[in-house]
Amino acid sequence: MPRNAPSFVRRQSVRPLAMLLASTAMLMGISQMTVAAETTAAQPAATAPASDNPMLAEWTGPYEGVPPWDKLDPELFPDAFQKAMDEVKAEVQAVIDDPAEPSFENTHVPMQLAGDTIQRLYALWGVQTSNRSNDRVEAIDAEWSPKLTQFFTELYLDPRLFARYKAVYDKRHESGLDAQQLRIVERSHDEMVRDGANLSPADKTKLVEINAKLEGLFSSFSSKLLGDERLHIFVTDKAELDGLEPSFIASLAAAAEAQGKPGQWAIKNTRSSAQPVLQNATNRKLREKVWRAFVGRGDNGDANDTNATIAEILTLRQQRAELLGFPTHAHYRMADTMAKTPENANALMMKVWPAAVARVKEEVADMQAIADREARAGKTKTFKIEPWDYRFYAEKVRKEKYDLDESEVKPYFQLDKLVDGMFWAAGQLYDLGFRENTGDIPVFDPHVRTFEVYNLKTDANVGVFYLDNFARDGKRSGAWMTTYRSQQKLGGDRNVLASNNNNFTQGAGGEPTLISIDDASTLFHEFGHGIHFLLYDINYPALAGVPRDFVEFPSQVNENWLMTPEVLSKYATHYQTGEPIPQALVDKILASDKFNQGFSTVEYLASAIVDMKLHDRKAPVTDIDAFERETLAEIGMPKEIVMRHRLPQFGHLFSSDSYSAGYYSYLWSETMDADTWAAFTEAGGPWDRSVADRFRTLLLMTGNETDRAEAYRAFRGRDPDVRALLAKRGFPTE
Repeated sequence: MPRNAPSFVRRQSVRPLAMLLASTAMLMGISQMTVAAETTAAQPAATAPASDNPMLAEWTGPYEGVPPWDKLDPELFPDAFQKAMDEVKAEVQAVIDDPAEPSFENTHVPMQLAGDTIQRLYALWGVQTSNRSNDRVEAIDAEWSPKLTQFFTELYLDPRLFARYKAVYDKRHESGLDAQQLRIVERSHDEMVRDGANLSPADKTKLVEINAKLEGLFSSFSSKLLGDERLHIFVTDKAELDGLEPSFIASLAAAAEAQGKPGQWAIKNTRSSAQPVLQNATNRKLREKVWRAFVGRGDNGDANDTNATIAEILTLRQQRAELLGFPTHAHYRMADTMAKTPENANALMMKVWPAAVARVKEEVADMQAIADREARAGKTKTFKIEPWDYRFYAEKVRKEKYDLDESEVKPYFQLDKLVDGMFWAAGQLYDLGFRENTGDIPVFDPHVRTFEVYNLKTDANVGVFYLDNFARDGKRSGAWMTTYRSQQKLGGDRNVLASNNNNFTQGAGGEPTLISIDDASTLFHEFGHGIHFLLYDINYPALAGVPRDFVEFPSQVNENWLMTPEVLSKYATHYQTGEPIPQALVDKILASDKFNQGFSTVEYLASAIVDMKLHDRKAPVTDIDAFERETLAEIGMPKEIVMRHRLPQFGHLFSSDSYSAGYYSYLWSETMDADTWAAFTEAGGPWDRSVADRFRTLLLMTGNETDRAEAYRAFRGRDPDVRALLAKRGFPTE
């Protein structure tokens, strides 16, 4: 799918987010549905093209129409792509051929309403590639991604189309435009110029070629990474699994049986499977084996090695940046962000980095003391803490310092109960209600749950929320949010079809799925993206997508409500006894709130710093591994930690342009998150409706109708204060 689609396709974005996108996942285009932690959106069509292909049909059924997930068939997409492109071309040509003098109404309005069919198609394809992939899907994606990107790039660079936009832009101050229309006219013109509208015909041809090549490389990278994540580590002796929870062991046994190896245990090469082993397994050799497989994804010198692919991507990105008049890819990507420049992003990161590294040294000293004590007692051999030891010994420190063992907490963290808790919190804060559907709309996997979303005060329908929680073969790793249809008023009110996608390990044998505190935070994080889009109340879809470094702000704020006493007391109940989590255990969790912040900050921030250094340079990196090693050494990366995403597996950067030179955005957003949470605290607590209402009306409902920095100042009365972030993480604030 095109990562560089024009504005009428690029209506919003935020995850999947990945992404993520992940997210934002996620902003960068309809195609970004395949990026971690980020969100993208697709709109319903007014008129479907003449075809009996169900991938092109208008969505029917309840809730203003829902996607026909029961009709997904990879073989239908090539025909659908071509027909949808033909329809888009005709829609754009109609705007170009309009004999009337260009105006907002005859240029910007029809362009914002164009592309409905292909956006619906992308929603379907996004699920096909991200949630239900296979070899055939990957082959189709590899073939059609470059074609689609070339098509949209050429369409968007048509000089006749730009002439109409420029004509409206040149007369913008004498055309009676309101503030939103003026913002659209100026942003659209600037975006087209930034993306090559003023290039010569020869340079436009080069740009088309670069974008098409990049799209093919993005597809290749994603396919290779998924190939390594499909691998399993098989354990034949159950004793090697000592320390792992029985429910998790049962899930590993079920996974091995599904792989045709009954009587064994299969650890999949994904974060959701590797992290519990690294955190709980007493067998140090198993921890090392799992760690090496996980951090080595894409870096094994085999058919799935991504290093050469990344080098090609970097070369093409720099060529494109220079072609478009930017010194580096980082400057190109950051031109329409809150940070504006690499220097501003780096300045924020380096305010936090030294304190985080210093805290890691303290954490390692605490862990090493326990390891040395165990060695003196003859329980282990003497060793220095290595990366595969960090999570395991951090849990020992947590238990020693706070008398808190996560295995005590997990029985109270039932996935379904916490889902109820996040819905309840959204009702308390934003008047959103959720009623579960019972089979009246299609889903793309039997385990996907769907909920009607409504306003608690008026009972008016807001949309539908899809929840795909569990890992499975063919589903990419990570967590992300996406929308299959987003709210807008232009062309008629449209409700929201939103989804959250996680990769939790499902409880075996009908047992409830129990998740860790980290997984619970992910659950609330992705739902924060969902809340953002469910609350949208905008007229023009051109003002829906927010800057990349704003994307993660609503999701990171929402994580805070997980650990509130109200949510824990109501929804953290023991899966066997039904008893609520004891207050003494809650107190331990809250007391340990700042525990291990050095680790979590350094593993993330190292990835963000390396990303920026990788893209803020004129000479493209060719030796990816060497650059990673040298950059980490330069910034003083603790040897006991690796980047959260090493470059050979950094899907945020190389499965699209989405988070490239933008991974810093989590920290930028978290600075606003910490400052926003401080606003609730100052007002008397997390449930203060006056603060929640200002947050909703000024920042969540408004998309990008106003400059997001100005909107934040309207909410808080000032710019965000980084000291709130430092204090939240327990770092020195001066």
